Amino acid sequence: MEIIAYLASALIGISLGLIGGGGSILTMPVLVYLFGVSPLLATSYSLFIVGSTSLAGTISNFKRGLVNIKTALLFGSASISTVFLTRKFIIPLIPRTIFKTGNFELTENMLMMVLFAVLMVAAASAMIKGGKEKSDAQTVIPKLHISKLLFYGVAIGLATGFLGAGGGFLLIPTLVILVGLPMKEAVGTSLFIIALNSLIGFTGDLGHFPIDWIFLAKITTVAIAGIVVGGILNKKVDGGKLKKGFGWFVLVMGCYIILKEVLLR
Repeated sequence: MEIIAYLASALIGISLGLIGGGGSILTMPVLVYLFGVSPLLATSYSLFIVGSTSLAGTISNFKRGLVNIKTALLFGSASISTVFLTRKFIIPLIPRTIFKTGNFELTENMLMMVLFAVLMVAAASAMIKGGKEKSDAQTVIPKLHISKLLFYGVAIGLATGFLGAGGGFLLIPTLVILVGLPMKEAVGTSLFIIALNSLIGFTGDLGHFPIDWIFLAKITTVAIAGIVVGGILNKKVDGGKLKKGFGWFVLVMGCYIILKEVLLR
């Protein structure tokens, strides 16, 4: 089981390297179901793992000129502050038992996993319906709407803050459609934003949870190795087909978590 868990950890990095997102969608289930970490602590660990792995991917993309720093900082100004404030002040206020009626008890752990599963289903739908990615030549640069950019930044910040999800599946279409970045540049910029969101969000958790740094270092190292492999495969694999296949996998995982947490308890 431990070997399977570490192989799954490598997939976190591979997915980030291949499609610029999806890693955090795998991180929570891997930590909770394969490593036995509690869901709330797993959201914190997910921020560190996904943030560190995305930072490693950002460095290689930056060297290739595929990171738009100006867009990342503009977009990140809203999302980063939202993530930090959520982790620092809102997460500690969530009670262990949300409410109880009869034999049914909605706990913080159940709520986290169900919300995360709903996010997985939404992410999967976006990946499956995404179709073929536009080539760089086909990308049309629209008029930049700052208000929309800030709104999406806050929305992604909330998803990252509450669920430990980097939001890559939301970032990629936003950067391509709203900002007009070419797909490869959107992937590199997405990784930079995810790294900023996740790592700064993680700092908001310090002092709230007991952190097993050795365990985190092991998982992060494996995931970073995965993103190196994903970056190599990215040059050889059809991104559109890969995203659809990954989308179906995430959809099945999301449905399984909903069944397990709600109906099979």
